[in-house]
Amino acid sequence: MVGVGTWDIGGETVQESVRAGLDAGYAHVDTAEGYKNEAEIGEALADYDRSDVFLTSKVLPKHLDYESVIEACEASLDRLGTDYLDLYLVHWPNPATSIRETMNAMATLKDQGKIRNVGVSNFSAYQLGAAQHVADVPIAVNQIEYHPWNTQDQVVEFCRDTDTVVEAAAPLGRTEVFADEVIQDLAEKYDKSPAQVILKWAVENEVVVLPKSSSPEHVRQNLELFDWELEAADRERIDGIEREQPVYDTGINDWDDDTYGISQ
Repeated sequence: MVGVGTWDIGGETVQESVRAGLDAGYAHVDTAEGYKNEAEIGEALADYDRSDVFLTSKVLPKHLDYESVIEACEASLDRLGTDYLDLYLVHWPNPATSIRETMNAMATLKDQGKIRNVGVSNFSAYQLGAAQHVADVPIAVNQIEYHPWNTQDQVVEFCRDTDTVVEAAAPLGRTEVFADEVIQDLAEKYDKSPAQVILKWAVENEVVVLPKSSSPEHVRQNLELFDWELEAADRERIDGIEREQPVYDTGINDWDDDTYGISQ
């Protein structure tokens, strides 16, 4: 339910975060080829029992044709120093490539034992439904931006209806949500950090959270969610925050971007 997020951190910093998380009791690490930190994470994971870690990576939208999915996955496995991923996600939808072709490649990787679960990320309800319609393997997860300022209710409802796990990317709104008056008030009431209040709310909504932090202390604090509860009225206060404010773009604006773009 709580994983170590690793977006936008690399080098020794991401290794420290991963080690701090696993030492504190995390069992879930989330990365992607687009994060450009898989090699460093692989070095950190080498010090732990692989079977104790639920490891996720993602394939970029420019690599969603059949052969490129296979090659991208194999490259991620090599960088991470493992022979399988617990979860492999389509990082962003790519309207220029058939989702059927992408899902056929995912099925091949699953048959080969290189991935154990298939998922998507940043998919709308419409896109997820189309992928489910043509996939020969279950789509286990949709990882989306989810936090009190952007709950994406329609997508979450569709995921619930189709038994798709919702994972929260940017579950803390990249710290912007910390300033919300409701969050501030509840942090004071429960003597918890704003991050802990937000993460607890999401977990109680049965959403998997993947907070990222470059501070080992904050990584440890972000897991301290399971010995206390939010009162129902306080959960409703957070649910009732009326604000639709994404903290990252939900589409790829630069089609030729080297990391997330799509070749012509």
